[in-house]
Amino acid sequence: MTPEALAALHARCFRTPAPWSAADFSGFLSDPLCFLLVEADAGFLLGRAVAGEAELLTLAVQPEARRRGLGRRLVARFLYQARLRGAKRAFLEVSAENGAALALYESAGFTAAGRRKGYYRTQGGPAIDALVLQRDLAVAAGA
Repeated sequence: MTPEALAALHARCFRTPAPWSAADFSGFLSDPLCFLLVEADAGFLLGRAVAGEAELLTLAVQPEARRRGLGRRLVARFLYQARLRGAKRAFLEVSAENGAALALYESAGFTAAGRRKGYYRTQGGPAIDALVLQRDLAVAAGA
């Protein structure tokens, strides 16, 4: 997927946090520590691995393709790729109000590691907390 296609799909999936631009994606894709996983152009996951840790940067699945296992497959592939890149632990941030994403990540073995109060800004509404989730990559749960 091109940076433009990634940005277009990201914009379909996110309002809070704000969707990323094609320039944002170009920057990540030019970073040798980042990796992109794609599922049939209906979804993608962008991750990064460095110094024994992996970060799930973003995950987007077309609204009409949700509830078909694409997100679960992308997270499983992320965990596998993170291990291949030497990561021992994985992290991510997710909106405290995104119940579907929280359920997905918890089913993949992620647990709460912290909370960033008011981390995500909204258009004219209250700020939303981000939950920081982590997972030990030596644990086989969900992957």
